[in-house]
Amino acid sequence: MAGKTTRRNFLITSVAMSAGILPGAALLKDRQLQENTTSTAIQQFPKDFCWGVASSAYQIEGAAREGGRKPSVWDSFSATTGRVVGGDTGAVACDHYHRYKADVQLMAKLGIKHYRFSIAWPRIIPDGRGKVNEEGVDFYKRLVDYLHEYGITPHATLFHWDSPQALEDLYGSWQSRRMAYDYADYVTAVVKRLGSRIQHWMTLNEICCFTHMSYDDKQQPPHAPGKRVSSKKEVWQTSHHALLAHGLGCQAIRAASPVPCKVSLVDSISVTVPINESPAHIAAAKSAFHTNWVNGGIIFPALTGAYSPAMLEKLKQDAPDIESGDLKIIHQPLDSLGLNIYTGTYVRAANNQLGYEFLELPKAYPRMYLPWLNILPESVYWGIRHVSETLGRNDLPVFITENGCAAQDEVNANGEVIDTDRIMYLRQYLKSADRAIREGYPLKGYFLWSLMDNFEWAWGYSRRFGIVYVDYKTQKRIPKASYDWYAECIRQNKVV
Repeated sequence: MAGKTTRRNFLITSVAMSAGILPGAALLKDRQLQENTTSTAIQQFPKDFCWGVASSAYQIEGAAREGGRKPSVWDSFSATTGRVVGGDTGAVACDHYHRYKADVQLMAKLGIKHYRFSIAWPRIIPDGRGKVNEEGVDFYKRLVDYLHEYGITPHATLFHWDSPQALEDLYGSWQSRRMAYDYADYVTAVVKRLGSRIQHWMTLNEICCFTHMSYDDKQQPPHAPGKRVSSKKEVWQTSHHALLAHGLGCQAIRAASPVPCKVSLVDSISVTVPINESPAHIAAAKSAFHTNWVNGGIIFPALTGAYSPAMLEKLKQDAPDIESGDLKIIHQPLDSLGLNIYTGTYVRAANNQLGYEFLELPKAYPRMYLPWLNILPESVYWGIRHVSETLGRNDLPVFITENGCAAQDEVNANGEVIDTDRIMYLRQYLKSADRAIREGYPLKGYFLWSLMDNFEWAWGYSRRFGIVYVDYKTQKRIPKASYDWYAECIRQNKVV
């Protein structure tokens, strides 16, 4: 191979000779360029990059009727026949409530120093408002103290969809503005009690999912409470109330925390990706970002203080009612933004009134083990870039707070789970994150979803996202091949 002349080297030699450069010097320069390119492609992440995993309370805790906890809307929804695949519920889930020490030890062995989890509102204030259940608080004290023993920093999400059923019965949950104020009271109760142990707070997880996917009459499968409201405007009103809760929650965290803390919002933005990176298609992707699903009515008011004009024009009479002072409350200063990114939408420039069009994917387009989980690694890069450029918030540090995939995991004859498909997915998405960092965008950390298989909402236990396999009958944990792969990424501080 050393003596083989390639077409590329022949051309380099020809150009070098015509320029009066010795062929050897040209080839040496070319080799150096290749080496530099390779070095850039596999460079380490910043030394302070936060490697982590993520989970949520209802999906892993179980102990649904223990420790003073009362039902959430997800308890009621999953117990209703026909709502969840297999009739599954989160009543037991991964039994993390009782097995949290073993699970934290799995995190420590993995090598992570950051863990994102959520706190269950119905475990803290079982009736949604009123008396605090100190036994529920004590569980999180034990969990956080044990994380600290292993040098793992807790990042607590204060709401991950499991709102108290009592408030759904009282006034219809997010259909009412009262929900925002009851949420702020709950936040105050949590932060006063746990604020000396936790300094990283996230207000709400994915507003779009617990509002638009829970109340929209066209959403399949629906999310809890699974209520069909009578108009699109009413759906948008629920997400506006959630935004109000976010703003009030930010104020409550800062007022209640006994020590300096960091406050973030976690959003599942709908990422628009240019079909190729020509100036015209990039401009189209940025314009389309405003109106792709609910971006213009959730991430825009949260980060800019106003609904996107393009979204309001699209909604017209279906836009939510916004009371005086709402946008000021919603637009709170944030210390960082969490992005949950799994896939995206391709966009191209078009000769129409909008100047862009969304592209349907071919029937054979590759996806993971869910209908919506199309493999689109560039979505991580473009999600981060949209925050800096399309939303104009290049001042805001960004964390990927969820990224991962469902795969058809099986335990082989040796008792192993060799999930090379998941490794393929994660490797490509982390390369996209690496690109964002190399280009100067402020990505500070990555939380893989998820540490272990768990209750996957309306899909029940039929879909597995974990890098640790859970045998739900025995609660045995089996680290998968992806667990070892991710541990090596963490150890080397780069994509391997």
